[in-house]
Amino acid sequence: EFDRVHEEIMAQAKKHDRSIGALGARWGLQSETAFRNALAGILEESFGVSVRNVCEFDDAGEVFGRPDQVEIDIIVKNGMLLLMELKSSIDKGGMYIFERKARFYERHHHRKADRLIVISPMIDPRAIPVAQALGIETHGDSLDVPVE
Repeated sequence: EFDRVHEEIMAQAKKHDRSIGALGARWGLQSETAFRNALAGILEESFGVSVRNVCEFDDAGEVFGRPDQVEIDIIVKNGMLLLMELKSSIDKGGMYIFERKARFYERHHHRKADRLIVISPMIDPRAIPVAQALGIETHGDSLDVPVE
C-alpha cells in the first residue's frame, strides 16, 4: 500500500513540476513581449528613437544550422545601430545564438552594428565571459544601459 501511495504522490509531483514549468515558460514569453513593447514605446515617444522587431527567414541556416525564422530587435538613432536581445533568461548558448543573429542581420543589411546588447533579469554567470569575448554588453536591468 505504501508503494502505491508513494507512486501516486510522485506522479502528482511530476504533474505539478510540468505545470509550473509551462507556466514559467509562458510567463517568460509574455514578460519579454511586454518589456519589448514598453521599451519601444518609451524610447520612440520620449527620445525619438526608432525601435523595430525584425523577423526574417534564414534560408541558408546561418543562425540555427537549418533554415528558420530569425527575430532580432533593432534600435536606430542618429545613424547609430543597436541590436538587442530581450530575454527572460539567457545562458551561454543564448549568447552565441544572439551573436549569430546579429552577424546575420549585418550581412543581410550590409551594415555593422554599433552595439550588441542583451537585457535579461537572469543571465547565467557562465554566459558573461562569452558575452565579453563576443563584444556583447549585458544588462540585468534596462536602467543599466548607458545612453550615448
